[in-house]
Amino acid sequence: MTTPPPALLIAGHGTRDDAGAEAFRSFVRELGRRHPELPVAGGFIELSPPPLGDAVTELVERGVRRFAAVPLMLVSAGHAKGDIPAALAREKERHPGISYTYGRPLGPHPALLSVLERRLEEALGATATRTPGDRAEVTVLLVGRGSTDPDANAEVYKAARLLWEGRGYAGVETAFVSLAAPDVPAGLERCARLGARRIVVLPYFLFTGVLPDRVRMQTEGWAAAHPELDVRSADVIGPEPELLDLVMERYREALAGDLRMNCDSCVYRIALPGFEEKVGLPQQPHFHPDDDGHHHHGHGPHDHGPHGHAHSHSHAH
Repeated sequence: MTTPPPALLIAGHGTRDDAGAEAFRSFVRELGRRHPELPVAGGFIELSPPPLGDAVTELVERGVRRFAAVPLMLVSAGHAKGDIPAALAREKERHPGISYTYGRPLGPHPALLSVLERRLEEALGATATRTPGDRAEVTVLLVGRGSTDPDANAEVYKAARLLWEGRGYAGVETAFVSLAAPDVPAGLERCARLGARRIVVLPYFLFTGVLPDRVRMQTEGWAAAHPELDVRSADVIGPEPELLDLVMERYREALAGDLRMNCDSCVYRIALPGFEEKVGLPQQPHFHPDDDGHHHHGHGPHDHGPHGHAHSHSHAH
């Protein structure tokens, strides 16, 4: 008899918004439907039922002994770094004999960036009169949750940069809805000072909830006070096929122990807009004339190929 694959446990933030909590539960059910070979369960760290502990108990009652936990979170803040590992450690004490691996947060994965791009285009209304060049007149304000963890806030800036790369928008600015500056009005003010005429406010959130609603309300309030600007709100990411696939990617990665350095957005592995030709290029040491102290020989014709700098890790994963 073959050993059943480890179960998938999905950990969510929790929200006071019933629709947001139901969106999470429905997402977990959909994953289970798509992967009948896997026991799948999900729970929250706080605020909404079911708690993560109940999800673990449900899996144990179904005979599960091994599972991989994937945080359904875009950035690694206090929840992903501390609360979930602590909760899992507690469950291990409550259920002797279980073992688990812990996956990494979703991050600004290219698949999610393409969903964000879709949300932007929906907000702009892709009509026949719009040409791709129109993007050059659009400034995006990507709004993250906000955290007391500077590293988590920096992750939102990274997402903004990756969203901007190769897509032709005038710029992608960053703001936060709680706990961190700039807030939404300050972010919009910054876009205006940079000369933006058309602004799309893009919530960097998976599902509806109290905070994305607040982003929309603050955007509408600011827009009403600035009628000379075209300010629009985009939708949250939502339970798209890309998100379902990405959770499975994180699940497989956790099982394989393949928690590598950031390769999701590496131009040598993933076709990022504008850099498609770099995928799969061999990584060759890159010659710098100053490296060996001899300044007299310049770059030879083959020293400066399109390979970029040698990376400290192999990309032939």
